Amino acid sequence: MPGALLPVLHAVQAVLGYVPPDAVGLIARELNLSRAEVHGVVSFYHYFRTHRPGRHVVHLCRAEACQALGAQALEAHAKRSLAIDFHATTADGALTLEPVYCLGNCALGPSLMIDEQLQGRVTPERFDELMAPLQAEAQ
Repeated sequence: MPGALLPVLHAVQAVLGYVPPDAVGLIARELNLSRAEVHGVVSFYHYFRTHRPGRHVVHLCRAEACQALGAQALEAHAKRSLAIDFHATTADGALTLEPVYCLGNCALGPSLMIDEQLQGRVTPERFDELMAPLQAEAQ
């Protein structure tokens, strides 16, 4: 089926949490594509991960509307308090921090999404409140 690659990649990531490098060849073979074509799509779209994420994924909005409402300070706080950068997972495996370039919640920025749960007007203090129960799960 033409155009099946993106739905297949989304399905793999939905089930496994990421697209394992070992799956690239299998997907390519089954869709009659080259490994380079599949790898190119996986590496082009920031949404796809090639490593297992933490138990919870935090997407932090970096779009202009959120930046105008304090997202840069929130980003700095998030990285400092979690002791990780974007595309990384905390040492306890609880949280993965990912950038996103719009969550469609512009009027309520700065915004973030924890797994599939959208949060607006997130201050550094509120970030800590949202992260506390997720970090406590790991202990």
